[in-house]
Amino acid sequence: MLAYLLRRIFYAVPILIGVNLLTFALFFVVNTPDDMARMQLGIKRVTPEAIGKWKQQHGYDKPLLVNGAASGTGKLTDTIFWQKSASMFVLDFGYSDDGRNISREIQTRMGPSLAIALPTFVVGLVVYVSFALLMTLFRATALDIAGVALCVLLMSVSGLFYIIGGQFVVSKLWHLVPISGYDGGLGGFKFVALPIVIGVIGSVGSSSRWYRTIFLEEIGKDYVRTARAKGLSELRVLFRHVLKNAMIPILTGVVVVIPLLFMGSLLTESFFGIPGLGSYTIDAINAQDFSVVRAMVFLGSLLYIVGLILTDISYTMVDPRVRLQ
Repeated sequence: MLAYLLRRIFYAVPILIGVNLLTFALFFVVNTPDDMARMQLGIKRVTPEAIGKWKQQHGYDKPLLVNGAASGTGKLTDTIFWQKSASMFVLDFGYSDDGRNISREIQTRMGPSLAIALPTFVVGLVVYVSFALLMTLFRATALDIAGVALCVLLMSVSGLFYIIGGQFVVSKLWHLVPISGYDGGLGGFKFVALPIVIGVIGSVGSSSRWYRTIFLEEIGKDYVRTARAKGLSELRVLFRHVLKNAMIPILTGVVVVIPLLFMGSLLTESFFGIPGLGSYTIDAINAQDFSVVRAMVFLGSLLYIVGLILTDISYTMVDPRVRLQ
């Protein structure tokens, strides 16, 4: 197990370097440091001197990847990429272009993101699996057909429709919850209740169909027929045998997203005014703040790799036949 974990961590390093390089290239293909200076200064007719001063203050006055004027290791280290990206491997995200500490912003905004993402994940998992088990129990009946049709209908609707429609009906017409905003503590439930419900409804179609497919595949195997031949009821077969043996494919989609819950939802947080990491990322993209964008992309990639490792470890807990080499 230890050798496997060390090997996976070693493999993660070049992946993260590649993600940083790709993010760096994509960002600076669209925006030059001069463009970023004009955006931050907010002046239509900004002078070249002001642009040069801003670039020097924020470390964008150096070459992007290779510094031909430097000697030795300075050709690589005295560049924007090295000075902006190398420190992230020790989780030092530095400062945003407006001078704020990115690590402190992440710690502050992690709570609001989890306040929406964690309940949506837990409630959604229970709803999706329960609905899929119900359709499996009544497979090939009118209830199953209606359930599949409902799933397809929900999958065909954009998540943006649920957000805007929910805000209009529940907040504007019925006045049940605020249309946007956030508050800490128990008083914040009224602000996150609607985003949680919309998050669950928006994914119930695709997730329930996926779980239904897994259960139907398991229910046609020999061990299920053997259990039925022993006189076990359909409910006992479904919950004691099918659900248990379907845990590995379920864990593949569940455990891997747990670390990503910290990242929040880009659309939901932006439309509901939740000060989480999702809205933080959107604001950084709009402001062309490269420091925040590369930090969030790096953090998302790191959490995804952690999720994959946790998924592999969880396999050994569910199925003793699986061994990590």
